[in-house]
Amino acid sequence: MKPFSRFASLAALAGLTGCFTGCETYSPPIARPAAVPAFAQVQAAPPEPLDPALLRPAETAFLLGPGDQLDIEIMGDLSTRASVTVGPDGKIYYYMLPGLDVWGRTLVEARALLGDQLKKYIREKPVVALTLRVVASQRVWVLGRVNSPGIYTLAGPTTLLDAVAQAGGLSSASITPTLATAAGDTSGSSEAADLSRSFIIRKGRVLPVDFRQLLREGALAQNIYLEADDFIFLPSARTPQVHILGAVVQPHSERMNGALTVVQAIALSGGTDREAFLSNVAILRGPLAHPEIAIVAVDEILRGRAPDVRLEAGDIVFVPYAPQRVLTRYVNLILDTFARTVGVNAGARAVSGSATPVTIGVNISP
Repeated sequence: MKPFSRFASLAALAGLTGCFTGCETYSPPIARPAAVPAFAQVQAAPPEPLDPALLRPAETAFLLGPGDQLDIEIMGDLSTRASVTVGPDGKIYYYMLPGLDVWGRTLVEARALLGDQLKKYIREKPVVALTLRVVASQRVWVLGRVNSPGIYTLAGPTTLLDAVAQAGGLSSASITPTLATAAGDTSGSSEAADLSRSFIIRKGRVLPVDFRQLLREGALAQNIYLEADDFIFLPSARTPQVHILGAVVQPHSERMNGALTVVQAIALSGGTDREAFLSNVAILRGPLAHPEIAIVAVDEILRGRAPDVRLEAGDIVFVPYAPQRVLTRYVNLILDTFARTVGVNAGARAVSGSATPVTIGVNISP
C-alpha cells in the first residue's frame, strides 16, 4: 500500500481495533498513543466495474411529464388539429374534454386515453393521432466547470460525452492543467475542472464513472447513457477546500487559507452532534473513482492522547453517527453523502441563477 504523500507526520490514527470486520482483505489503520509518527493508509476495495447496461440506451418507453408539447388530431378532421402542453399538474386540455392526466403515461397510453374520452362525444370511437413535438420533462443537470452549465432536456439517447459537449465542453482552463492549478492558485477568471472529483448521481447514488479516463484518455468504456434526473458535476480544481460532512452541526465545504487540521475543520462546522461517534472519523482522499481512506480517533486527539491530523486540499472529513464495520460500505456512504451535498448546493445555485433548459439529442417519435 502506498502512503498519502504529505501525511507522514501524523502520530496516531484510529484507536479502534477490529472496527472493520468483514472487509475482505482490507484492514483499517490502527494507532496507539505511543505510535511512531507515521500515517497508515488504507486503500478501499477496487471500484466495481461499470454495469454493461449503463453503456446501452435505456429500453424503457418514454413517459410524458410536465412541459412536454404534443400535437393532437382526430384523423379525417383537420379542424381538430391542436398543439397542447402537459401542464404542471400533468394534465392536457383538448377539444371539449376535461383535463386528462397523462403524467407518467406512454404516448400509446395517452393516445388510447384520448380516444376513450372523445368517444363520449363522438358516435364512433375516433382515430387519434398523437405526436410528441417537444420534450421538456426529461432533464439532466450539467454543472460546474463547463462552458455552458445548466439544466438540459433529454430528447433521445444521450451519452455523458454528448451532455458535456452540449454544455460547451470543459472550460478552457480545464484542457491543460498547470502547476499553478496543482498548487491551488486561484488567480485568473477561468478555473479548471477537477476530473478526479467529478461525479454523476443517479437516484441518489454515485455511479462509478471515471471522468479522467473518459475526458482525458478517451476511454469510451466510461461513456454511459444518461437517464432523466441524472446530475453531472465537474468541480473547480483551483479552489483549495476540504469538505466536512456527517454528524456535524453545519456540514459544508471550507476554503483553505493555510494549514487546517481535522479538529479545526470540525470546529469550523459548529462542532459535532451529541450522537457523533468520534472514534471512527474518516478522511477520504484522492480521486473519487479510486479513493483512499484513513480512520482518525478524534476523541483521542481531544483528550490530548494523540496529535491532531493535518488535512490536504480536497480531503473529505466524515463524522459518523455509529461505528462503521465494513470499510467498503463506509467509503460508499461517504461518497454518496459528499455527492448529494455538493449536488444540492450546486443545483440550488443553478436554479437561483435562472438556468435555461437546453435540448439534447433529437425528438422522439411515437
